[in-house]
Amino acid sequence: MTANNKIIKHLFLFVLILAFFGIFYFENQKASGVGKITDAPKAEKEIIADKKKIVKIGDGDTYGILMERAGVGALAADNIYKAAADNYDLAKIRAGRALELIFEKNTDNLKELVYKIDSEKELSVRDKIYFGGTATTSEWTAEVRPINYEVKIVTKEGEVKSSMYAAALENNIDERAIIAFANAFQWTIDFAMDPRAGDKFKFVYEERYLDGEYVMPGKILAGYYINAGKKYEIYYFKETDENAGYFDAEGNSVQKMFLKAPLAFKYISSGFTTGRRYVKAFNVSTGHRAIDYAAKYGTPVRSVGNGTVVFSGWNGPYGYTVKVRHNGTYQTKYSHMSKLAVRRGAKVKQGDVVGYVGSTGFSTGAHLHYEMKKNGVKINPLKEILPPGKPIKKENRDRFFAEIEKWQEYLD
Repeated sequence: MTANNKIIKHLFLFVLILAFFGIFYFENQKASGVGKITDAPKAEKEIIADKKKIVKIGDGDTYGILMERAGVGALAADNIYKAAADNYDLAKIRAGRALELIFEKNTDNLKELVYKIDSEKELSVRDKIYFGGTATTSEWTAEVRPINYEVKIVTKEGEVKSSMYAAALENNIDERAIIAFANAFQWTIDFAMDPRAGDKFKFVYEERYLDGEYVMPGKILAGYYINAGKKYEIYYFKETDENAGYFDAEGNSVQKMFLKAPLAFKYISSGFTTGRRYVKAFNVSTGHRAIDYAAKYGTPVRSVGNGTVVFSGWNGPYGYTVKVRHNGTYQTKYSHMSKLAVRRGAKVKQGDVVGYVGSTGFSTGAHLHYEMKKNGVKINPLKEILPPGKPIKKENRDRFFAEIEKWQEYLD
């Protein structure tokens, strides 16, 4: 073997040995994790949310104008309108509300329109392309669905000094909640005549939230009002679809044949000072009575019960007057009104507006003259005891008592 061949052979063996030790070293380091080559951390993908546009509805705005203002094409706007028609007429949208338009994040195409019809339900019109449909071109489908609020249960209370309304504001209670609470007692308490300084109240109700923001109060669930030392309680309960509402602690409905007052709480909540409300007796020798409610000009006057309008017009010294016959026993009369809202022969339901407070006829200031007759004789409606509505059935009473027990814990 030549010298050159020996050199080449020795170099080959040297390289082979280096390679062997290199592989051994690399595998050993790999097993221990030292010097391990890893992929660089991948950047998180940016999550792009759908785009939402709120289009507020102003006075005089129409659906077409609003969609054009939002940049929605006429064809799409028309298709949405037609799809919604069987569920809701978008021509009836109301000022003060809004259209919520949701655009697909990648294409900027409109995928959904949402309109809150009222506090309980909303209209949704969706493009099937983006909601599991098989359509290859825009195809719209509509539904009316409940608004999905987040609900919190809260308890509020107060003591009356000048009015329950003022007491609510002093205790940071949403005025809409106190009005709803008063409405639950509208068959039991006349908030223009009955409240006294020192009266106390407490109630449990829902607060409703959307996207973490407080929106409005919800249902009044339970409460009590202590008037001149007497405690009145109400509890919301749904026995059946036909019998749902407010009941007392014994399961008797508090929703009676007549409301306690022809004016709603929100119109007479300013207080009970002598100059703001008073009871006026007439024909005292025969015990006949009527009630005069001092109220602002134009305040809506409501029928206290279901019935038929038997008179609507000018009634001499009583000015503009409406008389409602409720049945063969009871009739009510509303006088000195500025404007009439019903005609003779009309059927009215409890709470329907029959006119507006005024000062027509023999009157020295805006007020409502309210009478009730029983079997043709004038009586004091504040003292008339009326039977309650349909009570909870015996077979459902255990469920009722179990339901209200948790609300009683809140109130106690």
